[in-house]
Amino acid sequence: MSRLERQYFECLPDLDDPTQRVSFGTSGHRGSPLHGSFTEAHILAITQAICDYRRAHATDGPLYMGKDTHALSGPAQRTALEVLAANEVQTVIQRDDGFTPTPVVSHAIIVHNRSRHDRLADGIVVTPSHNPPEDGGFKYNPTNGGPADTDVTRWIEDRANELLKDSNAAVKRVAFAAAINAETTRQEDLVLPYVNDLRNVVDMDAIRGAGLKLAVDPLGGAAVHYWEPINRIYGLDIAVVNPLVDPTFSFMTVDHDGVIRMDCSSPYAMARLVGLKDRYRVAFANDPDSDRHGIVTPTAGLMNPNHYLSVAILYLLTHRPDWPAEAAVGKTLVSSGMIDRVVHKLGRRLSEVPVGFKWFAPGLFDGSYCFGGEESAGASFLRRDGKVWTTDKDGPIMNLLAAEITARTGKDPGEHYDALTAEFGTAYYARIDAPATPEQKAKLERLSPDAVKTGSLAGEPIVAKLTRAPGNGAPIEGLKVVTRNGWFAARPSGTEAVYKIYAESFKDEAHLSAVVSEAQQMVNTALAS
Repeated sequence: MSRLERQYFECLPDLDDPTQRVSFGTSGHRGSPLHGSFTEAHILAITQAICDYRRAHATDGPLYMGKDTHALSGPAQRTALEVLAANEVQTVIQRDDGFTPTPVVSHAIIVHNRSRHDRLADGIVVTPSHNPPEDGGFKYNPTNGGPADTDVTRWIEDRANELLKDSNAAVKRVAFAAAINAETTRQEDLVLPYVNDLRNVVDMDAIRGAGLKLAVDPLGGAAVHYWEPINRIYGLDIAVVNPLVDPTFSFMTVDHDGVIRMDCSSPYAMARLVGLKDRYRVAFANDPDSDRHGIVTPTAGLMNPNHYLSVAILYLLTHRPDWPAEAAVGKTLVSSGMIDRVVHKLGRRLSEVPVGFKWFAPGLFDGSYCFGGEESAGASFLRRDGKVWTTDKDGPIMNLLAAEITARTGKDPGEHYDALTAEFGTAYYARIDAPATPEQKAKLERLSPDAVKTGSLAGEPIVAKLTRAPGNGAPIEGLKVVTRNGWFAARPSGTEAVYKIYAESFKDEAHLSAVVSEAQQMVNTALAS
């Protein structure tokens, strides 16, 4: 880790290499000093660009800055604070050098900006999410509290790369000792305001009343110190089965490819908690910045994120009487068709958007969405009174919702999903990652429906070929092909040198295999043309 930090401070990016420039994917800029893609130079430039963006858009309220437990998050937060203080940005950080989950930053922004029209707050979260220990990440959340939209990130990205090209000559900066003691820097407790407000989004009384035996594994992440006050304030029995914080994450079981990755939706990374499933009514976990959730039940083990999203939507739409009836359920276009069936059954509106939680933020903010969820185990939903809670993914409320579902219905989410399959059939789902060069990724982004030359997929007529999302008309940066009983979507990763194929069948495994195989042929043909 000392080598990693040394590289962070000493390495200078090679701007002739596209992979070493500032690049905001679906969730901020990510990289590693070991590859020249996440260095102090990057953070200096990005933070100054954010200051310039704030100034250009008259954002002059407090900036809430959180960090997770990755080794580079502390150094990057200190670098950013040096720039923010020099630019006289009022910055709020967790006191005592503490950690702050992504949803807590979003919640703080939302609460500050409620009923305000000036001095609006925004935020930064220093995190590479579930990425390996050697990675760093840096996200900007504007005044609606959610992930920045593409026009915002493009502005910041372009400005940051301009600054880097000029060796950061225009970056304002003070020493860390001056920054941490500046009048503009406030160290506050961000834990209790969030924890105390949880009762307004989840039925904590029902969980306490049921006396459920629960467990959480924070996976060494930013929510590690949130569970004790949750237990204390609400009288719950949530065992923290792994309280360790270790920037090497050496306690993790490795992922499918032998890499340490704190992915709470991966059965490999979650193997330890799955091993405890029979000891608890429900167990759950979060990734390092706590914007994702993993749900473990005795009946299902680790639930597929799509399965839990379907159950959560069904439960919320039938147990939140104060939610606006016209509010839509938001899903990413690579999430399960089971969600479509649940929403249609309840007579609610479904809005299918491209990959990235930023597409849900405006709707959650104004209440036109009651729920937003994505297949990679990220979701948030409205307060019990139908008003905005967060506009970024919130892992802890999805964890606690699993406990509420079990408390209020007597059945855990795994049992509820079994009932859905009995009603709608079994959904067979797969995601395939394949290596892709930057050129191939760019070509995949530009695919048109004409790239699909055939009229059928896995023996069924194609009913839709989509390059724009039905819910908002935004480009999906890839292609989705739909039949009556199956679909696939192909798109480049926003953060890795791969492209992804997502596929689903409501027939059987053989049909799913045929969908995947034909999808790969279509993509390979398109990339070769």
